[in-house]
This record gives sequence, C-alpha cells and structure tokens, in this order.
Amino acid sequence: MDNFEPFLCLTLNEICKFLFCFSFPINCIYSYANRNYLPNSHFFFLQIVYSPTLLDFPNVSNSIVKPSLSVVVITYNEAVNIERCIQSVRSIADEIVVVDSYSSDNTVAIAQSLGAVVYEHAFEGHIQQKNWAMHQAKSEWILSLDGDECLSNSLIKEIEEWKNSFNPSNIDTPHAFWVKRLNHLAGKPIKGCGWYPDKKIRLWAAGSGQWTGTNPHDRFELSNSTALIGRFNGDLLHFTYNDFNQIKQQALKFGRIGAQAIQSKFWGVLLLKSLASPQIKFLKNYFFKRGFLYGKDGWVICYWQWRESLLKYSLGFLLSIKRSFGLTQS
Repeated sequence: MDNFEPFLCLTLNEICKFLFCFSFPINCIYSYANRNYLPNSHFFFLQIVYSPTLLDFPNVSNSIVKPSLSVVVITYNEAVNIERCIQSVRSIADEIVVVDSYSSDNTVAIAQSLGAVVYEHAFEGHIQQKNWAMHQAKSEWILSLDGDECLSNSLIKEIEEWKNSFNPSNIDTPHAFWVKRLNHLAGKPIKGCGWYPDKKIRLWAAGSGQWTGTNPHDRFELSNSTALIGRFNGDLLHFTYNDFNQIKQQALKFGRIGAQAIQSKFWGVLLLKSLASPQIKFLKNYFFKRGFLYGKDGWVICYWQWRESLLKYSLGFLLSIKRSFGLTQS
C-alpha cells in the first residue's frame, strides 16, 4: 500500500484538473445559452490554470516514513535487569516483545508494567528461542536483546538518527547492522579477555535471516550472504556477571550445553580439539587480548573461559565415544 500511495495522489491531481478543464467549455456553452457571459466556473478555472498547485495533494513520495521497529527480548529470571533493558529502548521502539522461559521471579510482571507484550515459551535452546521470539514481532525491523543487556546513550542516538534518515529506495541501505557489545563484571566494563568488541548482528530487516550457530553460542545470519551490513559505533551494554561465582556457574553450564551440541561429531576430531582449543583460547585471551591488564578479574575470566572450552570438548569427546560404540544409555 505504501508504494501505491504516491501513484494514487498523482492520479487524483490529474483527474481533478482534467475534470475542471473538461467542464469549462461545457459551462461556457450553457452560460451563453442562458445569456450569462461570465460563468461562475470561469474564475476558478483560471486559478487552476495559473496556480496548478491549488489542487495538489501532499507529496507522499518525498516524505520520510520512519521504519517501524520491534525490540525483541528473551528472558529467564531477569527481574534485576529487565527494567533497565526496556527503559533503554522505549524512545526508539514501536513495539517491545518479551519472550520469557517461565521465570520464577517477577520478570513477567515488571515487563508487562512497562508496556511490553509478553509471551511465555518453553526454552529449547538459545537459537531456537531467539528464532521463535523474532517471529512474534510485527514491525518491519527487529532489534534483538537479552534481558541483561541495554543500549548505551550513544547507541540510542545512532538508532534514532538511522530511523529519521531512513530511505528504503537507497540501494546503499543496509539490511542489518553490527553492534559492539561491551561486557561487564560486577558493573565494571571489561575491554580485554576477548570480551570486546564482541561484535554481533542485532538489528535487521524482518524476514532477512535467522539465528544459527551452536548452542549456547548463537549468531544471526542473513539469508543473502552478499547483503549490505552496516555498523553502529555505540556500545550495547551487557551486564554479564555480578561476581566470580556467576562466571564459574555460567562456564560449567555453557560447557555442558556445548558438549551436548557437538557430540555427533567424530570423536577423533573432538579429542584433538580438547587437547588444543582450551590452551589456545587461554593464551589468546589472556595475552593477545590483554586480559592480564585487568589483574585478578582478567585472570579469573580467562581461566573460566579455558575451563568451559575444556569441558565442552572433553565431555563432547566422551559422549561421541559412547554414541560411536553403542554405549549410550537407553
């Protein structure tokens, strides 16, 4: 319908002018027959001829129509974070959708009180949940967040400027946008340890792609691999962990999930990865990604990254052995 409106307005202009021009000689003949040599339509007709914009309708084609934007958030027990998340997007969102995995805290009540549309959906994996969640959005564009994330002021400003200058007819208009995620430990931003810039595609045109990857590490991929992807300079703030114990629990959880996801791979490959990948990850993140600059925080982060990788590939190796030799318990 949006593409039809400019044509509709142009057609109405031309039709109105044609009708007035066509009716003028008829009015003249009628007026002459009735000895009225100055028909009332005469002056109005002259106005039309000499002021062609008199009947113009608004030029819809030249007006900027902002793209509608749905912010989609997945949550589980995010009562501490969800208000900060929602408040950060209220100025840019046309719709806020929260998909909750049956939280046991007040996450759902808080989200609803802030005007979000809330769905409850059983969690089957990060990738599955995010794919299901994005299909609940009704807008032309989607911004995807986790419950413990929020937009920085600079990122809010960039998205507002993008919406205000949006031009769908421009061939250089991106189909999606990269954002830089700034992770935090106990409220402190960490730009080392491989935690930054942690580049993610989080804003995209609806229907242009889907979530893929290996649980729990998801990523968004566009269906058209050659589609233009823009980037924002502002940070997406991720309040990852409140203390060291949360780092530990998350590493153990993600290590087990990762092992389940890769158990179908050949056990020989997983054995080699269990011997090499954890060590490479630690060396890269602690030394080359400047984890050592963050003292104890950097050491603990890189250590548990090593432990997560070790658990993922060693447990994945054992599960693969069981599958390959029929040792899986029924």
